Amino acid sequence: MIRLIVDSGSSIKPEEKEEYRIDHIIPIRVMLENDDYLDGVNLDNDVFYDRIINDKIMPKTSLPALVDVEDVVTEYTDAGDDVIILSMASGISGTYNALRLTFEDNPKVYVVDTISAVGGIRILVNEVNKYRDTKSADEIVDIINKLKERIVIYAIPETLLYLHRGGRLSKVEYLLGSVIGIKPIIGIAENKVKMLGKGIGLVRTMKKISEDVMKDFDKDYPVVAEYTYKDDNLLKLIKKTDPEFTNNIIAHDNLSYAIAAHWGPNAFGFVYIKKA
Repeated sequence: MIRLIVDSGSSIKPEEKEEYRIDHIIPIRVMLENDDYLDGVNLDNDVFYDRIINDKIMPKTSLPALVDVEDVVTEYTDAGDDVIILSMASGISGTYNALRLTFEDNPKVYVVDTISAVGGIRILVNEVNKYRDTKSADEIVDIINKLKERIVIYAIPETLLYLHRGGRLSKVEYLLGSVIGIKPIIGIAENKVKMLGKGIGLVRTMKKISEDVMKDFDKDYPVVAEYTYKDDNLLKLIKKTDPEFTNNIIAHDNLSYAIAAHWGPNAFGFVYIKKA
């Protein structure tokens, strides 16, 4: 049997485990001042946003408890199962390298650097599930490693402050994207968070994204629509984008707070697979 594990950087929620055939979700730690939480386990989204918006707390994230992960994985491999772990991009989190080092001597564990996050991992999970009953773990990992290079994340954050303060965005890109009237388009490229483009005003920038994705997306793969806190702008973006694209949406995801800690409230966008 092939077991599938993701970290909470995938934004796949505990209540979605059965739908996505996830055997275990590794919760990333989220800190709000002196309070330490596990993503998706013991903090409500509404409380999280209340504290960062109204109390002006700047959240931080940290590595998950690897001892707990090791116990889960060891139980699976001792039973003869192979384990595929899809971790968010090593360029934006230390989770992948920590997991790789933890399991480097276990040949039945495959730790994959997805060079992506959130909806990108969700799409890769779908791909694993296409083949996990018919192909070997080696074959599936090879498929994933090829497909991950084609993942596109297009997002418009309300502010770049959280990405910059969290060390995910350079000072130069932060300053360029913070010019009044400019709306930056942010994504993950070259295994790190980067500014992929910009537009003048929110409406024009939405139009640019809707035009770009229609030229670029591979209609044989799903699309994930994502937002933080409120989805008003995401719904507007969907309306501006051709149904040929939006009909492929498989999830309308309010991102987990380990991700929202870096994107801040009211970010929104699409994740999809570009044409080969």
